[in-house]
Amino acid sequence: MSINPPKYTYDDYKLWQGDWELIDGYPFAMAPSPYGKHQKIMSRLIHIFSQELEDCDCDIYPELDLIIDEKNVVRPDLALYCEEVEEYPKVMPKLTVEILSKSSIEKDEDIKFKLYEKEGILYYIIVYPDFEKVRVFKLVNEIYKKVYEGDRKFNFKFDECEIEIDFLKIFK
Repeated sequence: MSINPPKYTYDDYKLWQGDWELIDGYPFAMAPSPYGKHQKIMSRLIHIFSQELEDCDCDIYPELDLIIDEKNVVRPDLALYCEEVEEYPKVMPKLTVEILSKSSIEKDEDIKFKLYEKEGILYYIIVYPDFEKVRVFKLVNEIYKKVYEGDRKFNFKFDECEIEIDFLKIFK
């Protein structure tokens, strides 16, 4: 006899202590506070994106809950929205960033990859701190295609906005 683990909803999630994500009704405990290299990369990405977005009606948000539906609540390291966000986003971001750590590899490269793809998020960026490289995936015909891998510049286009991100700057 197999026992299926219980599934939860956003109403359950709101009551939990600590940091969690909810994917397809299953809870995922988030690791303790990210290590220094992770935080430095995130800080640099926020700075670079903020500078590039000055002429756009878009903003970059760190660690903001993305409430997809009753069974899916995730917290990307960064998410870019071209709509006003007062409390929690009401729409999908144009772009999400996950900075990998040893404890998040499977979740970020597989589970979140498929979730973000299914939800129609235009760009998904995975940062590999230990290898000092970045992979950029773009949604093409509802499927993520890898459009970039490396540590140099990449141009993003969404809505009326085009920005160039120099990924080399995040690893210096």
